Amino acid sequence: MKFFPESTLYQIEFDKIKELLAAHAKTEFARLKANNLRIHTKKEFIERELQQTNEYKSLQQAGLYFPNDFQVNISKEIKLLGIPGASLSGEQFLLIRRLTGNTSNIFRWFDTERRTAYPALTQVITDLYYEKVIREMIDDILDETGVVKDNASEALFAIRQNLFRKRNELRRAFDRIVSKLAKQGYLADIEESFMNGRRVLAVFAEQKRMVKGILHGESDSRRTSFIEPEETTELNNQVFSLEYEESREVFRILRELTQKLSVYAPLLKSYFEVAGEFDFIRAKAKLAEDMNGSYPQVQDRALVKLINAYHPLLYLYNKKAGKPTIPVNLQLTDEHRILVISGPNAGGKTVTLKTIALLQVMMQSGLLVSASPDSEMGIFKQMMIHIGDTQSLEFELSTYSSHLKNMKHFMENANGKTLFFIDELGSGSDPNLGGAFAEVIMEELAFKHAFGIVTTHYLNLKVMANKVKGIINGAMQFDEKNLLPLYKLQVGQPGSSYTFSIAERIGLDKKLIARARKLVDENHFRLDKMLNSTEQDLQAIDREKARLAILIKENEVLKKQMQQTLDKEQHRQETEKLKLQNKISEEKIAYLKDMERRLKAMVIEWRKAEDKDAVVKTIQALLFNQKDKMQAEKRQKKMNEKFEEVGGEIKIGDKVRMRQNRQVGIVKELRGKKAMLQVGLVPITVELKDLVVVRDRVEE
Repeated sequence: MKFFPESTLYQIEFDKIKELLAAHAKTEFARLKANNLRIHTKKEFIERELQQTNEYKSLQQAGLYFPNDFQVNISKEIKLLGIPGASLSGEQFLLIRRLTGNTSNIFRWFDTERRTAYPALTQVITDLYYEKVIREMIDDILDETGVVKDNASEALFAIRQNLFRKRNELRRAFDRIVSKLAKQGYLADIEESFMNGRRVLAVFAEQKRMVKGILHGESDSRRTSFIEPEETTELNNQVFSLEYEESREVFRILRELTQKLSVYAPLLKSYFEVAGEFDFIRAKAKLAEDMNGSYPQVQDRALVKLINAYHPLLYLYNKKAGKPTIPVNLQLTDEHRILVISGPNAGGKTVTLKTIALLQVMMQSGLLVSASPDSEMGIFKQMMIHIGDTQSLEFELSTYSSHLKNMKHFMENANGKTLFFIDELGSGSDPNLGGAFAEVIMEELAFKHAFGIVTTHYLNLKVMANKVKGIINGAMQFDEKNLLPLYKLQVGQPGSSYTFSIAERIGLDKKLIARARKLVDENHFRLDKMLNSTEQDLQAIDREKARLAILIKENEVLKKQMQQTLDKEQHRQETEKLKLQNKISEEKIAYLKDMERRLKAMVIEWRKAEDKDAVVKTIQALLFNQKDKMQAEKRQKKMNEKFEEVGGEIKIGDKVRMRQNRQVGIVKELRGKKAMLQVGLVPITVELKDLVVVRDRVEE
């Protein structure tokens, strides 16, 4: 993205955003990326970075842990690894091992489900693979403290075995000497020490000639001499020689390991960059959480549609101070490309201008913006800005000359992919002449199809906004009653500068104000007064709209509650209906089962009976006299109410009740687990488990 002038990013305070981002970074890699944040003009790059940040933000908000804990800068170690003949130390290899372990954790975290849930974060490791051999090669040579293992080579094993024996021999010999000299009273309180890597005796200075050996030095007070006894000199030499051999073998092993791992230097560099990249994404997500950042809809065309947008730095300041921040809502499209904002000084015009500029740069650099996620933001290829006094002493340019020089650059270089911001267009010159030039500049920028925001007090610019295609008016609202700015942008209508109202607010003499009014052109004054009145009317309409919105919201809540009540009642009625249907169905099923049992019994009876006609008549009565049968059953049920259950073992002659249809009969015969009953004229065979013994109910 191109910027004019070069100080654009500084003027819109983008450097402060980068400082906040860098403060969240834990790695040097991420801090460097934050300080050199790239501003893209290609949609795929912008969307990828925005989506990565948004996905990591959702991780943090869900309280999920992402396993990226490597923060050490080992770029030099990785570079050294690729240099032929170089050798890394054990501690440096441990750092590489930690890096590979960190990469392993990241790859394990991205299982199939998470790769689907977080596609943008997955892209960071898409072209990468985890090589476990690196960690295995280091573990074969080094222990967890970075010391080369004894079995790293046969030579090292032999050296350390010999060194262990010599040290033990030296220790025993030294202990004998210490014990002997201590009894003779030659040794100081500390008895022994180490100097130049060799074990020595701490001997009283006056007794040093009594101990044969090599003098290595004296204490600061000269009261103690440090002597290596001659009995241990040879052993000390042997230990020293073995230690030297050990260090040479360790160095050889580490250099050999360095050479083996050198082929993985590019892969380890990728691991290092991945750790830094995820830390950078985490820093962007933390910054987004601080400033309530969201992922807007990105369009690959010139467009600005911001909903409830905040200046991020102002939002952070007000949040810390416990004060609210007034959001901005505006839209720049092909039909309305340039917004002319008017209104009183200190009303928020410049803050609004800087808010839009800063959010646009943040979005194109992959940072979530402090605006509603329903916002739509296009992509611009150049940004031009003119804010404040740009008077140049070096080139002897006045404020207005500098202003015109910048406007010349704007008009010559602006196009349909340009987003410009001009604060106080035309200021610094005669109002009539400056206003005329301002109109020409505005018309030319509109002709070039550039997008932008202009702040002004010039009345002629407010008027032309309604005449020139592509230019619209906007105003910062002002509370005339309390004479206080509201810091709220109203798009569609020009605003008054409230010159005389502000003069009254600061207590200027009313006579002076009246004299000033007489000096103003009557039409000009009448138009400004009309704008003033219109703006106040719009504010009243806004308040009424807000009140109506609350009432509509309350009405929606009541409507929802009423619908829930109706749904509950309907559900209750449906449930009752189903219960009734189920009850009828159960009765029908019981009736059909009873009918089946009776028919089976009748078939058996027909086979046995000599008078087959009588049985056939009974079957006909059962099948074709359903109404009479149902009435008979009702009478039977009423009759059953005359009995009470007794329970117990069923015997021939007992009165029993069938559990299914509650009919009562007399047991005529027992057949294993079944009983034959006499129910009226019809004999029925029923399983014993479906019967219960009853007796006549005694009237109380």
